[in-house]
Amino acid sequence: QVQLVDSGGGLVQPGGSLRLSCAASGTIYGINVMGWYRQAPGKERELVAEIHRLGSVKYADSVKGRFAISRDNSKNTVSLQMNALKPEDTAVYYCSGRSTWTTRDVEVWGQGTLVTVSS
Repeated sequence: QVQLVDSGGGLVQPGGSLRLSCAASGTIYGINVMGWYRQAPGKERELVAEIHRLGSVKYADSVKGRFAISRDNSKNTVSLQMNALKPEDTAVYYCSGRSTWTTRDVEVWGQGTLVTVSS
């Protein structure tokens, strides 16, 4: 059983920065891909960024060049540095984990942390 605890959300002005963190615990050896999804009000949950244990990454086009995902395998943590935030980045952000790049569905979710971008 794997547990993900995400944190770091809050209120930030447009153009500002925020860093999200996720700590994994439990039987995590099988979770090779960790990342972040987000869900805005009235919209479906969407991929933001993912990173493999070996370092390869994937980003949504909407965040490329603004967000950076990183992972510390020794601490079982994954972080998302968000810069140049826009109002459309407002959403609940969920930490995620799945076995491999070819695993279709996310297998474990964090509880979510709210990011609000507003002046």
